[in-house]
Amino acid sequence: MKFATRRNAHRDGELLIVSRDLTRAVSVQDIAPTLLDALERWDAVEPQLAARYDALNANRAQDAFAFDPHACAAPLPRCPQWCDASAFLNHGRLMERAFNTEPIPDFDTIPVMYQGASDDFLGPHEAVPLPDEAHGIDFEGEFGVVTGAVPMAIDSSAALNHIRLIVQLNDWSLRALGPREMKTGFGFLQAKPSTSFAPVAITPDELGANWQSGRVTLDLHVEWNGQWFGNPSGAEMNFDFGALVAHAARTRRLSAGTIIGSGTVSNADRAAGSACIAERRVIEILDRGAPVTSFMQFGDRVRMAARSEHGVTPFGTIDQVVCRA
Repeated sequence: MKFATRRNAHRDGELLIVSRDLTRAVSVQDIAPTLLDALERWDAVEPQLAARYDALNANRAQDAFAFDPHACAAPLPRCPQWCDASAFLNHGRLMERAFNTEPIPDFDTIPVMYQGASDDFLGPHEAVPLPDEAHGIDFEGEFGVVTGAVPMAIDSSAALNHIRLIVQLNDWSLRALGPREMKTGFGFLQAKPSTSFAPVAITPDELGANWQSGRVTLDLHVEWNGQWFGNPSGAEMNFDFGALVAHAARTRRLSAGTIIGSGTVSNADRAAGSACIAERRVIEILDRGAPVTSFMQFGDRVRMAARSEHGVTPFGTIDQVVCRA
């Protein structure tokens, strides 16, 4: 199934089911008013939602309309918890080499994860208001999963069964603010403004062969101001999403609607480019001795879309402009 949230007068929007080809949609407020409500009652409402999805794809759904991603908020405009990992070790190792920092203990065996703000996510075409270009504005293309209720101390294999949806996201970063916050030992706060999401959240079966061993094996195509920036594949994710969910749930339960991010998609082959500016700058430091690429300025646009080898974009597209708050 494919879901989106249409903006309305309510904070959590109106739940839509979207056709497989992303051309048509239908409201399912008679089944579940919001996506969070659907996730909290998944076992009860999933059969009805699946039947409506089948009817929509067969052109039998009443009151269907043309799907407009510009009218969408994030699939979950807010959620109980948002945790982001660093599951692509190539990215982390590049950062360590460039800044000559001590390796994170057990980096290869225990996922690194921080807890971000989950109260104010951005939709796929909303402007991104930020206070100052001097903060080092950067995009970070990622994949994520949305869970049902997850019990404490679950193992990674069983955790995969609690994944309800997959999402594509842009975890915005303010690079000039990050180093100090990391040194405090308390994690990110000001360095991580509101995260943006592609318009459509999908059940894992929608990816078919591109959902393998808890990984999204699609290329994430990134453009900055209309120029190619990278198309790294999610297949090189070192910790799969089952491991990430289990890590988050090691000592606590997770509420339905929890989002777990992969961290910046990153590939060892430099020909794939990058999904964030910081990584490109790191490579420039390693190759040239100094960074060449600057961070974003107000008015800059970033576009991201996960794409199959056949050109299918199952999540739709994030296409946003940065502006002064």
